[in-house]
Amino acid sequence: MFRTLAGCSFVVCIGIGALNLSSVSARADEALTVRLDWLPTGYQAPIWLAVDKGWFRDAGLDVSISDGNGSATTVQLIANGQFDVGHAALSNMALARNKGMKLVSIAGFFRKGDISLIVPKDSPINGPKDLKGKRLIYTASSLETPFLDSFFAAGGVKREEIDLINVDANAKVAQYLTTNVDGIISAGPTLALVQDKRPSRLVLFADFGLNLPSFGLVANEANLTKKSAALRQFASIVSGAWAYVLKGHEDEAIASVLRNRAAARLNAAVMRANLNVSLQFLHSASTEKLPIGVQTEDDWTAAVAILERAKLIPPGTKAREYFTNDYLDTNTIASIATR
Repeated sequence: MFRTLAGCSFVVCIGIGALNLSSVSARADEALTVRLDWLPTGYQAPIWLAVDKGWFRDAGLDVSISDGNGSATTVQLIANGQFDVGHAALSNMALARNKGMKLVSIAGFFRKGDISLIVPKDSPINGPKDLKGKRLIYTASSLETPFLDSFFAAGGVKREEIDLINVDANAKVAQYLTTNVDGIISAGPTLALVQDKRPSRLVLFADFGLNLPSFGLVANEANLTKKSAALRQFASIVSGAWAYVLKGHEDEAIASVLRNRAAARLNAAVMRANLNVSLQFLHSASTEKLPIGVQTEDDWTAAVAILERAKLIPPGTKAREYFTNDYLDTNTIASIATR
């Protein structure tokens, strides 16, 4: 059943064999409430595809999905127990955990960081070394702002050598399209919103030593016990849906978004472009050969170090505090991928 509301580490699993979900399957029609990071977007397509395919229903899950208004809000709602699981940027989860919120990532989809500098396609900018004297749009309150100095330093440039223009998040795209600026600092999927009017490309922070995990599934620790089986089912199904999409089913996935969110009057071309841009973030160097959803200690160790250097979290936390692969069944992921 489905309703929508508008608005063991991997290494251990390999050692003992992937968890067999048939032995811990969720109770029939167990309710699971899901909060998305934002309004409908292309990179959410695997979740909606799983709805249309009946994969949640077949697993005995009664899933209710709500739109979001930012990862930070989604993370807080999950921490407060208002939803069972959230689709959000995992860096936001890490920051919230260090503020006392008992949260953990149970699946990672964007395992290469999507924080980006978006520049015109013909721009001479290929990295931070090319930014001296350039005019860049950013939002001072955004997640990427604390990492700007590190990004600039990777090219030997200082913040004061760049003309940074602080703009409200909702106005960044319009400003980039209508003013004479050299780039916009935003999440990579934003590229899909500007391509038609100002063909552009990405310069990724991750390629300059700032790889931070982005979208994945977040749950609070209380629910990891209370709704353990349902969360295993959900995380494994969504990961499997991603694998299915990658086998040439991108158009089918976007059609599911459009069908389920018809009232939003979405632009199909933009949704598809958003999904296309997102594919480059699915694998980091350490997850290249691992199933979608699986996270690694190497990636999280690097992320923790980056957050510590930016003074966003105190020193001393360990990578394994932020994630678990115990809620992913590799057999389920593989089975859905080949349906």
